[in-house]
Amino acid sequence: MMWEPWFTVGVLILVFAALIRNWGPSDGVLMGGALLCGVVGIITPEQVFSGFVNQGTLTIAALFIVAAAMRDTGALGGIGDWIFGRAKTEQSGLIRMALPVTTLSAFFNNTPIVAMLMPVVNDWCKKHGISPSRMLLPLSFVAILGGTCTLIGTSTNLAINGLMLDTVRDMPELADSLRPVKLFEMAWVGVPFVVIGVAYMVFVGRHLLPSRQDLFQKVEESPREYLADMQIQEGCRLIGQGIEEAGLRHLPGLFLMEISRGDVVVSPVRPEEVMREGDILTFTGVVNTMVDLERIPGLVPVADENYEVRAAERRGKNLTEAVISPRSPLVGKSIRDADFRATYSAAVIAVHRGGERMMGRIGDIVLRAGDTMLLQTGDRFARMHHNDPDFYLVSAVKGSWAVRHEKANIALGLMVLLVGLMAWPGMPVVFSAFLVAGLLVITRCISPVAARKSIDWPTVFTIGAAFGLGHALEESGVAEAIAMFFVNHAGEYDPHVLLFIIYLLTSIFAAMVSSKAAAVLMFPIALAVALSVGIDPRPFMMATMFAAASSFATPIGYPTNMMVYGPGGYRFTDFMRVGIPLNAVLIVVATILIPMVWPF
Repeated sequence: MMWEPWFTVGVLILVFAALIRNWGPSDGVLMGGALLCGVVGIITPEQVFSGFVNQGTLTIAALFIVAAAMRDTGALGGIGDWIFGRAKTEQSGLIRMALPVTTLSAFFNNTPIVAMLMPVVNDWCKKHGISPSRMLLPLSFVAILGGTCTLIGTSTNLAINGLMLDTVRDMPELADSLRPVKLFEMAWVGVPFVVIGVAYMVFVGRHLLPSRQDLFQKVEESPREYLADMQIQEGCRLIGQGIEEAGLRHLPGLFLMEISRGDVVVSPVRPEEVMREGDILTFTGVVNTMVDLERIPGLVPVADENYEVRAAERRGKNLTEAVISPRSPLVGKSIRDADFRATYSAAVIAVHRGGERMMGRIGDIVLRAGDTMLLQTGDRFARMHHNDPDFYLVSAVKGSWAVRHEKANIALGLMVLLVGLMAWPGMPVVFSAFLVAGLLVITRCISPVAARKSIDWPTVFTIGAAFGLGHALEESGVAEAIAMFFVNHAGEYDPHVLLFIIYLLTSIFAAMVSSKAAAVLMFPIALAVALSVGIDPRPFMMATMFAAASSFATPIGYPTNMMVYGPGGYRFTDFMRVGIPLNAVLIVVATILIPMVWPF
């Protein structure tokens, strides 16, 4: 054996050790490994960087824009209620999420499904005080499981089906064994995969998931407690809902002090208290929950009559925190009397006074030096007043852009168009994703600047770099050497053992390169193994299909894993800890069921 395979194996060991030990960011580690293989001549520069022009990589980049547009328009606000229903705990939420996600993923490409549901899952987690890292990985996993139920569930299934048809043209004697896979033929194994996989996640996997508290905004991380009066206006979705039903009872760091209804003040507020149009809700809460309140359409602050109520007028508005200095002309004035619009082109949302819980109507509060105001401002407010002597400190609130509810129907329609285009055989997936992303920008569902910022570039670079290592595995001969060892010794093993090995090798290659690359790599090997021992190759083709389409052990293995990798704050080892046991369970299930459905 020449030096290239040994060098490649050494690089792979080093890369995986770095990823497991968190020696550096995953994109940098993988890119470094690919560059090493390129520098010594194992792969060409084109192969090192091939992943960055790969259709799958580009598709995921475009889908980040789609997901951001769904979030910024609030287009999927009602879908969360449909998916999660009355689920309030992590376990019940996972169970409720599993059925619709697996059903959708069985018939549509699961990457747009995950892109569509990521903001929905994030909102539900925030509403119920659950870290998103507890739910985003399960979202990816159940979507992957759903894709194993039908031929069109994943592009990997279609790729292997295509390889089977190509093989029949060259080897017509295999026409029966390699006949086209029917739409629901995979369901005999795919449905048990879903049932067992979801049961594993509910009873075992979720206990292995991390709880990234740095992602979940706790009260202690933003201790300033603001006072705000919010009025329910006509058309608000809160009308007719109870406090608990509307999700206002469990937002972290938020407390509903009272409801003013005409001359009547309701305090304390019971969880089942039904809200009405015109009610004024008095909240105390941290800045992050104030941002969430301000995004509910039809729920507007009443502290300042200059607040922009209509969504079109709020476009380009953000929230800013400003601390009043002793020299400020605002000192000694009530919020109602201070003309913020004329002086600062801003409107007051809420007020915080250190060490004191303020009571009464916020508009009547007399401002003091040191008070912190939460303001609705334009984009340039923080820069313009950074050195203003009226304020000690001015800082923009991260993630406080106005939700464009008036664009929700357009965004939802384009999301449906995306799913339809991706299901259309004649349209390349990458064209579908970029077409819809472009239409979302053109229709102003998302601004060009926000679209660029929405792309999770570390995730994109991680995917692109992984392709370089995949080429190194192939070009150095490592993959072929491992596979041919089993081909040469196939006659020594029982067919069930061979099936197990084919599934295992496909899973390993999928974890290291990608699901589709593993499928293409293992297809001829699985076929050769079956023919060398004189048994029907169909069960081996199906094993390759299921193994490649259900990769859980690493984020590299499947596009949806990469999509949740960054937003969930996951580490490489999180996927290994949760995914390897799931892969182990499914390989046993597959080894038992596949020969029963497709005999040797």
